Amino acid sequence: MPSSRTRLIAGNWKMNNDVPAAKELAEALVEKVPAGNGVEVVICPPTIDLACTSHKIADSAIKLGAQNVYWEEKGAYTGETSCSMLKSVNAEYCIIGHSERRDYFKETDADENKKAKALIAAGITPIFCCGESLETREAGEHVAFVTAQIRAGLEGVAVESADQLVIAYEPIWAIGTGKTATAADAQEVCGAIRATLVEIFGEELASGIRVLYGGSAKPENIAGFLAEEDVDGALVGGASLKADDFAAMVEKAGE
Repeated sequence: MPSSRTRLIAGNWKMNNDVPAAKELAEALVEKVPAGNGVEVVICPPTIDLACTSHKIADSAIKLGAQNVYWEEKGAYTGETSCSMLKSVNAEYCIIGHSERRDYFKETDADENKKAKALIAAGITPIFCCGESLETREAGEHVAFVTAQIRAGLEGVAVESADQLVIAYEPIWAIGTGKTATAADAQEVCGAIRATLVEIFGEELASGIRVLYGGSAKPENIAGFLAEEDVDGALVGGASLKADDFAAMVEKAGE
């Protein structure tokens, strides 16, 4: 991995932790996550926990991210959260396009495109998720499927610096199933993602955009993924809910 790309470990808490539990976990992470080891750390709690988590990590190097956003500035959109609302709690990142949003809530590439544009305009970095089902992989269509998601989701998105965008490759068949893609599997798709980014943004910009692996990443396997040329970190699910495990992954990423 080129030295110009700072490794990133992001924790997606998904729909876990009420406010007391979020405060407790945030405090534990501030205490246990290594600081100053050259790794950028982001935690993405549920919307209801954003304010309290922001307060708990305010004096640490841990950054705050959200799990979702709506592209309109304000209005009659019951249940949604705008970019300005995320900015008000100091969120610097936001996950979009996660497979669970695409599957359960029927979000489309067009939706993710509008979210990406709104976030970048607001100065929040999208963590743009992409990934394939087991059926698509077994058909040998996984690379074409994922790169098509990238092209559609980022069409017309104005990225002027590499820190305005993060991509997270999450093989759907390896999320919460106990199955894990091999490091070679991850590199195959992450390399194709970077080649697609070069097509969209040019070599110089694309070479600096970080591509994460997400899909049952844990302390025991993260080193193998990070050894690959085009894997710059991880989007962590279940392991991010355990302070010791998440801290261990940040530590390994800094080695």
